[in-house]
Amino acid sequence: MATAAWLTVLTTTDDAGKAEALARGAVGARVAACAQISGPVTSVYRWRGEVETAAEWQVLFKTTGARYEELESYLRAAHDYDTPEIVATPIVRGGADYLRWLEEETAQAPEAGERTGGRD
Repeated sequence: MATAAWLTVLTTTDDAGKAEALARGAVGARVAACAQISGPVTSVYRWRGEVETAAEWQVLFKTTGARYEELESYLRAAHDYDTPEIVATPIVRGGADYLRWLEEETAQAPEAGERTGGRD
């Protein structure tokens, strides 16, 4: 299966502060260009044989297909849920300038000491 060029990736957490930490960490690591936090939302789900209801905050990340694996790895390491929701949806169309910005912001950071061009 081919990977989409651009993705939105959704996760949820049980605290607004945790949601912001996940968002800031992903953007800081350049595995997402931006993240939007919504909430609280009411989640109803089955967990360990019981139907649960909880207030959660959704975090919607924008990234590229090329950076998805690193974003997922980051979320698995940083998230405190046993089984965090990590759902990727392809972006099939969008504003060319926005999608170009998304690609630029998720480009891997240069190695320490590496020049990125521009003027001295």
